[in-house]
Formats: sequence, C-alpha cells, structure tokens
Amino acid sequence: MTDFMTTPDGTRLAYVDSGGPGRPILALHGAFGCGRGWMPLAERLDRRIIAPDQRGHGESDKPGDYSRAAFLADTAAFIEKLGLGPVAIIGHSLGAINAYQLAAQRPDLVESFVAIDFPAEAGDFTNSWLDELPRRFASLGQMHATIRRLASIGEPFHFLESAVQDADGWYFRWNAEDIHASKRGVIGNWWDDWTGSTCPALLLRGGDSPVIPPEHAREMVRRRPNTELVTIAGAGHDMYISHLDETAAHIGRFLS
Repeated sequence: MTDFMTTPDGTRLAYVDSGGPGRPILALHGAFGCGRGWMPLAERLDRRIIAPDQRGHGESDKPGDYSRAAFLADTAAFIEKLGLGPVAIIGHSLGAINAYQLAAQRPDLVESFVAIDFPAEAGDFTNSWLDELPRRFASLGQMHATIRRLASIGEPFHFLESAVQDADGWYFRWNAEDIHASKRGVIGNWWDDWTGSTCPALLLRGGDSPVIPPEHAREMVRRRPNTELVTIAGAGHDMYISHLDETAAHIGRFLS
C-alpha cells in the first residue's frame, strides 16, 4: 500500500514498502518512474524494498524545485524520518545520481549503492519529444502507441507505470515541464560526487544503452575505489524492466 511522509520543507512524498525479510533497501526510480516500479525486483531479490515517488513523480508533490539540492534533501529526510540509515540504495538514472551524490554528501546515511545507467559527467538528457505529447489519451492503447513512437530511449512500460485513468481519459501523473526541469538539473560534471565516497558501489550499465559509453564506465571504476562494473549485454537504459532477472542476480550478489 502507498504511504506518505512530509519533508522539512513541506514536500509530501508517497512511498511503497514491499515488506519481506532482512534489512530494508531504499530504491530510487528514474525520471518518469515511480516507486511501485521496483516491486518486481523486490520479489526477485526476496528482500524488503522501500521506494518513494520522488518529487514531481507518482503521487508525490510537484513543488516546482527540481534542483540537485532539493532531490538530495528529500532523500536524506526520507532516510532519517523512516530510520533507515545507513542504508543500501539502488538508483536508476535520476535515482542513480541521487544515490551517489548523497553517498558523497551524507556518508552517514549510505551503506552502499547500486548506480544503474548514469554517468559521472552528464550531457543534455532532456526529451524534446515531450513537447509533442498530448496531455490526455482516449485509451491506454493510444498512450502506449504514442510512447513507442516518440520516446527515443527506454522501455514503454517505464513510462506507463505512471499512467492513470479518470473520466476524461488517460494521462500521466508527471508533467512534461517537471520532467524537463529534473533533467536539466542533472546536466554537469559530477566527478567529485562520484569519487567523493568510499562505500561499496556497483555500476550497472546496459550494453546497448547510449547513456554510459564503455570507456566512460571504465573510467568511473578506475577513479573510484571499491567499485564494481557490470555490463548487461543486449540491455538498454531500462534494464530493471527488460532484463529483470539478470539485473536482480547482479544486485543480489552485490548486496550479499
């Protein structure tokens, strides 16, 4: 079931808790995603995963501030309020940079992290196709077909996790303007954050994903001690969906 907590700045964050054995793992979704997207991974790992809808996503508030500082403050407040720290974090894309930046800035809160397909130096990942996306769809099928036609990177289900229906049709819980702002916020050179922590880390990249070139991934591991690199052959950016079993196997081995 979905629960809620409020950060010190008044932002209301939704989250889901899979339950299950062992110490909890915090899972941070990527842009367009939501916390419930991690539940299949929780089943494969047989571990308790707690996964918030990050600001601007899912059932959480859309406060307008999508800066790096805002995302990190949310995550720190979430860990502290739920008494999770130090905690292992799994982060995908937007969630990955949030994980490794938090590890650098608040090492007391992060035990280890898995960074799924996000680099240490990020270019412009904004999606111009969002400006063509209708705000309403007559059917879920129309929504799915439109995403398949427009989205250049990603599994359609990654976007459809946030699809909801009301009397006027289907729509996404996220707004294009908020996604644009979140993606603008990750542009930059983040090497100092990537190398700024010493906890164990796993860098997972998709063999077919353009987000982390192979040479950049090798440099990330060379510069940061205590870091393992795994490339999943044939996987794209959203490997937690397309290659769930392989992703779970690598994460489970790392966490154990």
